Amino acid sequence: MHRGLLTCNMLRRLSFVFALCLLLSATACRQTTPEPTYLNGATMGTTWSVILPSELSTPESKSLQDKLQARLDHINRLMSTYDPDSELSKFNDQASTDWFPLSGETLQVILLSLEISDLSGGAFDVSVGPLVELWGFGAAPRGEHIPTDQEVEETLSRVGYLNIEVRSNPPAVRKKVPQLKIDLSAVAKGYAVDALADILRQNKFSDFLVEVGGELRVAGKRNKDSLWRIAIEKPLDDSRQVETVFHLSNIALATSGNYRNFYLENGQRYAHTIDPASGRPILHKLASATVLDRSSARADALATALMVMGEEKARKFCEAQQIASYLLIHHNEETVSYVSPVFQRMVEKEAQ
Repeated sequence: MHRGLLTCNMLRRLSFVFALCLLLSATACRQTTPEPTYLNGATMGTTWSVILPSELSTPESKSLQDKLQARLDHINRLMSTYDPDSELSKFNDQASTDWFPLSGETLQVILLSLEISDLSGGAFDVSVGPLVELWGFGAAPRGEHIPTDQEVEETLSRVGYLNIEVRSNPPAVRKKVPQLKIDLSAVAKGYAVDALADILRQNKFSDFLVEVGGELRVAGKRNKDSLWRIAIEKPLDDSRQVETVFHLSNIALATSGNYRNFYLENGQRYAHTIDPASGRPILHKLASATVLDRSSARADALATALMVMGEEKARKFCEAQQIASYLLIHHNEETVSYVSPVFQRMVEKEAQ
């Protein structure tokens, strides 16, 4: 089986966002406008798709498809943790604490990751991968027992974004701990969305939807009369239902959730989101976190950070930092939602 950048992480960190606009725009457009153009493919162990309201000729469609796929393939070659020849894999494999030269593009994603790590007080951490593996949510099969305190502490000694140093000229990164590894899975899908959106704008498209592994970016309208319709899923373990639908334009949306990828051991539920501070799965009631931002990469990282924080810390963080978030929280037998003031204002502005 082919493994890309996010094969296992997609299973660990499902994106709970439905692109209902796929169906809605197709139906509406058939009635009033030319058939839309759909482009799609595989990348990073998941799928990507693009919707353009206008119909392209076959040669135009093929040319654009090839450009988008080539861009994604390039990102994967740089940042994949499954490709042993990617520059990120080579950095992870070296035990040296010397400076390691990187492309400016990979450095850009690492810099954003460190920015969100600082902003979130370490809730987001690109070095958390070994803990994810330890608790049985990585590529390797889950162990026969829950990790011991000693195993957690030993793994924590190899984790921590503060052990990562970067420089811009020339681009390079180094680690203070030889065993430290960087995994960009929780930000790279969003970065890929932004990269595809850039190509579409360069090719003079002003109306589009871009999706990679569930992370989204929309621009313009889905047709001349309507914005794009994006739905958020209910946090249910065993079925897929719509919680709410937003009408959006010129914004990115990313969702992280914690209710599908888990296991039970001795009556305790262990979910895939790991707190980098404790080295253990989170135990709070936050089921999913959706973030709106101008950058899909930033939204992707922030959604992960909110899931680590939990409902109370996430609320305070979003209000203090002006983060546009929509949180779904388990409360007794029901689910309640929290909408940050910035999120509410952005959605209301789009609806005008």
